[in-house]
Amino acid sequence: MPDLKIYNSLSRKKEIFKPIHPGFVGIYVCGPTVYGHAHLGHAKSYTSYDVIVRFLRYLNYKVRYVQNITDVGHLLGDANEGEDRILKQARIEKIEPMEVVERYMRSYFEDMDALNVLRPDISPRASAHIPEQIELVQTLLDKGYAYEVNGTVYFSVEKFKDYGKLSGRDVNELKSGVRINVHSDKRHPADFALWKKAEPEHLMQWNSPWGKGYPGWHAECSVMSTKYLGQPFDIHGGGIENIFPHHECEIAQSEAATGKEFAHYWIHNNMITVDGQKMGKSLSNFITIKDALKKYDPMAIRFFVLSSHYRSPLDFSESAREAGQKGLERFIEGYHRLRKASCVNLKPNGIYSQAINNYKQRFEEEMNDDFNSPKAIAALFDFLKETNSALDKNEMDQEMQSSALKIIDETAGNVLGLIKPGTTDVFGQADQKDIQSMVNLLIELRNKLRSEKNFNLADEIRKRLLEIGFELRDTASGTEWKKN
Repeated sequence: MPDLKIYNSLSRKKEIFKPIHPGFVGIYVCGPTVYGHAHLGHAKSYTSYDVIVRFLRYLNYKVRYVQNITDVGHLLGDANEGEDRILKQARIEKIEPMEVVERYMRSYFEDMDALNVLRPDISPRASAHIPEQIELVQTLLDKGYAYEVNGTVYFSVEKFKDYGKLSGRDVNELKSGVRINVHSDKRHPADFALWKKAEPEHLMQWNSPWGKGYPGWHAECSVMSTKYLGQPFDIHGGGIENIFPHHECEIAQSEAATGKEFAHYWIHNNMITVDGQKMGKSLSNFITIKDALKKYDPMAIRFFVLSSHYRSPLDFSESAREAGQKGLERFIEGYHRLRKASCVNLKPNGIYSQAINNYKQRFEEEMNDDFNSPKAIAALFDFLKETNSALDKNEMDQEMQSSALKIIDETAGNVLGLIKPGTTDVFGQADQKDIQSMVNLLIELRNKLRSEKNFNLADEIRKRLLEIGFELRDTASGTEWKKN
């Protein structure tokens, strides 16, 4: 198997992945700020990282996946200097801030479950790690990287010589204040808040050495990632919009505090657009996952996301959505045909055995090339085409069928997440209630054919149902059926 290559945003090139500890991968991904329902941008981001984590496990790494929940400190505005987003939503809904957090955190996980996104191993909350954030701030003050003004503590970007190494920004150019609101308390316009002073009426505040306040947004990810993964750790992920200022600030404060590298590899997924425009509430094209699920199959959304590379922008349009649905249906059709085929007493062809090996090799090659899911899906469809050909020609025996199903379950199922775990059902297929309705409809049709003395066709329906695992039994009280 080829080496896994990851595009590292820090070096701006693909690098061969070498974990810090052999056999173990620690990955931290910036999670949602839970002040509203998750949107399609979240679907793209967390589906992409879900597949990355799944593939690392496919490579037999023991993975610890940490994805935080931001429930305090994420401030409004480009400079992260405005009102706390949780507080603003609490005021709008006239409820407690932690009611906002609980409501939308549950909503987020409901949406991720629907998209078959596996839960992280650890989902730490910012508000539960205030002591660690205070400790980080104090360390930076002690080392001269931070300064306190009237109860607010700022990080001095000019003191950290590598500030800008991830984003490519120049500290001197940031002095102009472009997209940075120059604050009178700051020594430099790009200095960022590590700890904010809270006004008496502020609903979320904690005691600290600098008075009552609350943490800045960036501090939480530094302390939670290193607490559970150590420093340095292997992979830090997030959206491309987080490169600056969030991830840049994480690097600065973490490395300034410890003198060690923060993370070895930085992975950033690109954004989603709607009909060519950036998605946003102000443009009236903001689509929540819950609204999308009212119209679209959740697995079609997942398939749609994976049909584009995680580093590429993805446009959500009706035509793209239809393409995702059709792609999912093609996979379902091929997968179910293979699973239900009766490959007994056939004449096997060694060419198909080689096709199974070739597909596995190609799938791994594509995924090892920076998790290239669209090319991995292309390999899957080429393999399904060869599978259909082998079935058409009766050239597949039970051993081949078993091997083919096993490799599809491992790749399309365990890695791409397109097969429901623990069952042979594929997401997007009829649920149990629908299956019962369809079988009952066929029984009614069979009874009608029998009443019309069309016994041959009635028997054919019974025979076909038995072939796919549904046994009919005629009794005095009517026809009964069971699933074998």
